[in-house]
Amino acid sequence: MISPRETIEVGVPIEGGELPGFLDLPQQASGLVLFAHGSGSSRFSRRNQAVADVLYRGGIATLLFDLLTPNEHEVDQHTAELRFNISLLVERLVRGVDWATADPRTSALPLGLFGASTGAAAALGAAAQRPQPVRALVSRGGRPDLAGEALAEVEQPTLLIVGSLDQQVLEMNRSAARKMHIEPKIEIVPGASHLFEEAGKLDTVAFLARDWFLEHF
Repeated sequence: MISPRETIEVGVPIEGGELPGFLDLPQQASGLVLFAHGSGSSRFSRRNQAVADVLYRGGIATLLFDLLTPNEHEVDQHTAELRFNISLLVERLVRGVDWATADPRTSALPLGLFGASTGAAAALGAAAQRPQPVRALVSRGGRPDLAGEALAEVEQPTLLIVGSLDQQVLEMNRSAARKMHIEPKIEIVPGASHLFEEAGKLDTVAFLARDWFLEHF
């Protein structure tokens, strides 16, 4: 039985401030998924919110939080430099994982990471650094190739979702998969482009992610 939806505004502490986020916590949640946004996106990402809604209705708690501070986000909107600073994004996501394992509302829940675009590289890097609490990963149109040496250190079950029309990113995912110690599953969504904007394609991503996390929590 899913509780009435109540989004809780939270802050993930970092040096000199905190990263704002939205926590949605159903009753008897099977796990918690942290979202790693990419390409200058934030907790207000329409696509990630749509995926989070499907997860919530599947009994999975979600945390959408910014990986950049408001000032950093403003800089990135003009320079696009921080969205490719993978080490910074990994560090911020690790802070989110540590926050979730310490907060009494979420500390007992197994964790999953959902990364989009460059956020997928951040998710892989964070999973390599926090192998115990993080149980599973999902990438949507991601750039796992940007995770570098962390690829070989990831042990968690990993699902890479790519649109069939996104050929360049598909090849990047295949190349990254060959460098991983575990064998990730690559799910190709027919007729979908990079942003999964075609009718019903983002729903497919959300259902695939939901099922993956429920299987591995």
